[in-house]
Amino acid sequence: MLSRHFLRAKVLQSLYACQMVSSELYQVELSFKDSIAQFNTLGTIQLGLLARMRPVALRVLDDLSHKFLPSEAERNPSSRLSENVFLLALCDNLVLRRRMESLPSGSWPDEDVLRTFFLHFRSSGVYSAYVESPQTFESDQTFVLQLFRALVNDGAVRSAVCEQSLLWNDDFDQLAQYNFMMLKALDVSFAADSYLPLMYDERVEKDVEDYRFAFELLRSACVQHDENQELIRSHLRGWDFERVAVIDLILINMAIAEVTSFPTIPERVTIDEYIELSKEFSTERSKLFINGILDRIFSQLRAAGRINKTGRGLPVWPEEETDEAQGQEE
Repeated sequence: MLSRHFLRAKVLQSLYACQMVSSELYQVELSFKDSIAQFNTLGTIQLGLLARMRPVALRVLDDLSHKFLPSEAERNPSSRLSENVFLLALCDNLVLRRRMESLPSGSWPDEDVLRTFFLHFRSSGVYSAYVESPQTFESDQTFVLQLFRALVNDGAVRSAVCEQSLLWNDDFDQLAQYNFMMLKALDVSFAADSYLPLMYDERVEKDVEDYRFAFELLRSACVQHDENQELIRSHLRGWDFERVAVIDLILINMAIAEVTSFPTIPERVTIDEYIELSKEFSTERSKLFINGILDRIFSQLRAAGRINKTGRGLPVWPEEETDEAQGQEE
């Protein structure tokens, strides 16, 4: 499930990338749609690493058993990995297999990368403790979770995956956390025909609603761009417009578009969201600059009747005498 904060960040990235090359509206929209599709692609690759890892790991164990002077553990490897019911169910899962088959063959790390990873992982305490533990669904699932965590935290594996897209390195950790929690939530009923939810899942009503919010925000920010730039320029006190960071201008433009286009989102929530985004994508001073500019611009828009908020629990501003509690978005 995508959060609206994350979706705002995706809108910001699409607007920034397209502004750098003076793109048309339809190109900006295509860029955003592709970024969400790529997000799900990355999620599939992360889960697919487990399915790709299993045959590689079994070949490594077999190779070790046939090497010159193998140790006792190498000569007689444990069958725990090959019999791991949770990993087998994941590898046989029809939904995951279809998603993996839809990806280009070059989507995966080379086998050498996975072999090197498993050789290191096999020598860890995690692997040795697993092969000596009683075989239960819980122990198999716990091992797969530990294997997944090690895979996504391995530098070589991560580099091999993220080199396919400039955006994936930023998204990698959030997706890994989602996939980890999703795998952890599966129980003994998980089987080949079970459904595996995506981070953005069109079968989930809230995901569709939040995606629609982000798409409308993107479009509003593009349509209002020229008008909002003049509004921003009129409120710059002691600042040269040309010297304001591009990211800051995009964030302010998005905030104006949001506050005038989405009547159920409180003004304070909008300001707080873009201050948080400035902390992630801009400079230390940007949060103060953006907060001050938005306060002045929102005051003008409110006076002009361009901000019309509806719904229960929406926050009111100091000049309005009321005891209503402040509401929150989402």
